[in-house]
Amino acid sequence: MVVRFLIPFIAILLFLLEPEFALFSPIQINEHTVFLVPRFLILYLIFVSIYYSRQRAVIYGVIFGLLYDVFYIDIIGLYSVLYPLICLLAGSTVKFIHQHLSITTLLSLILVAVLEIVLYYFFSFINFTTMTFTDFTMSRLVPTIIANLLFLVMLGWVFKYLINARVLQRARDNN
Repeated sequence: MVVRFLIPFIAILLFLLEPEFALFSPIQINEHTVFLVPRFLILYLIFVSIYYSRQRAVIYGVIFGLLYDVFYIDIIGLYSVLYPLICLLAGSTVKFIHQHLSITTLLSLILVAVLEIVLYYFFSFINFTTMTFTDFTMSRLVPTIIANLLFLVMLGWVFKYLINARVLQRARDNN
């Protein structure tokens, strides 16, 4: 019974932890400022979409995207559209690729890069940022991908294990 609530509990925990890790950014490296954006929740939702249920991941994406819009930015609808779209892409892509952890990690990082690039173009379209794409790539995109890769290297196997535990429990409940 406890396993049933494990997936949403971890999502809530990651939603609450992201801003805490964001406090470590920006970082000065050789007089160059880099921004590390934690994307723990969307990485987890991608894993949920691939290993558990694309529909549940999309639902969680809508809910947490809307919460992200309400609590962290002033534009309602941006994350509540992008999060489920990323989950949908992850769940659809998995039909064509192997579900090995390394492939899932690579796909997750590509989707986070897509998310970051879409956000960059949206914010530059509304003149919220004047950063050039090259500056964005060097000071935000690459450091964000590296930081989130480290996160997945540390916890990706845990995500997979916990999601598989829920899948097994669900199969037992249906028998």
